[in-house]
Amino acid sequence: MTDTTRCPSAHPEDPTPCDGPAVVTVLDDHNAGADGCEHHAARLLASLERGRVYPLLDAPAGAAIRVFTAADSIRPFPWVDGPRTQPNQRSRAENRRQGVTE
Repeated sequence: MTDTTRCPSAHPEDPTPCDGPAVVTVLDDHNAGADGCEHHAARLLASLERGRVYPLLDAPAGAAIRVFTAADSIRPFPWVDGPRTQPNQRSRAENRRQGVTE
């Protein structure tokens, strides 16, 4: 993908390019979803509560697991600057390290 054509999982304010074609679908807790490259899908999943990820039919092996694993250490809306002091502003991994449960 080029910088001008990004996957549906890429947030309009996220300046990062796609890392390849759409390989997974990310669903929110209402089953609304977006297909995405691994990079943007992980960033989207990290920004959702109770989100889920599923591989597309032609996805490389392990794509959904890689997205799920990456999302664990990504802060919600990572392109937004500022202090991250509240649990909903930190990654799930950061919250676990600090003893915060969901």
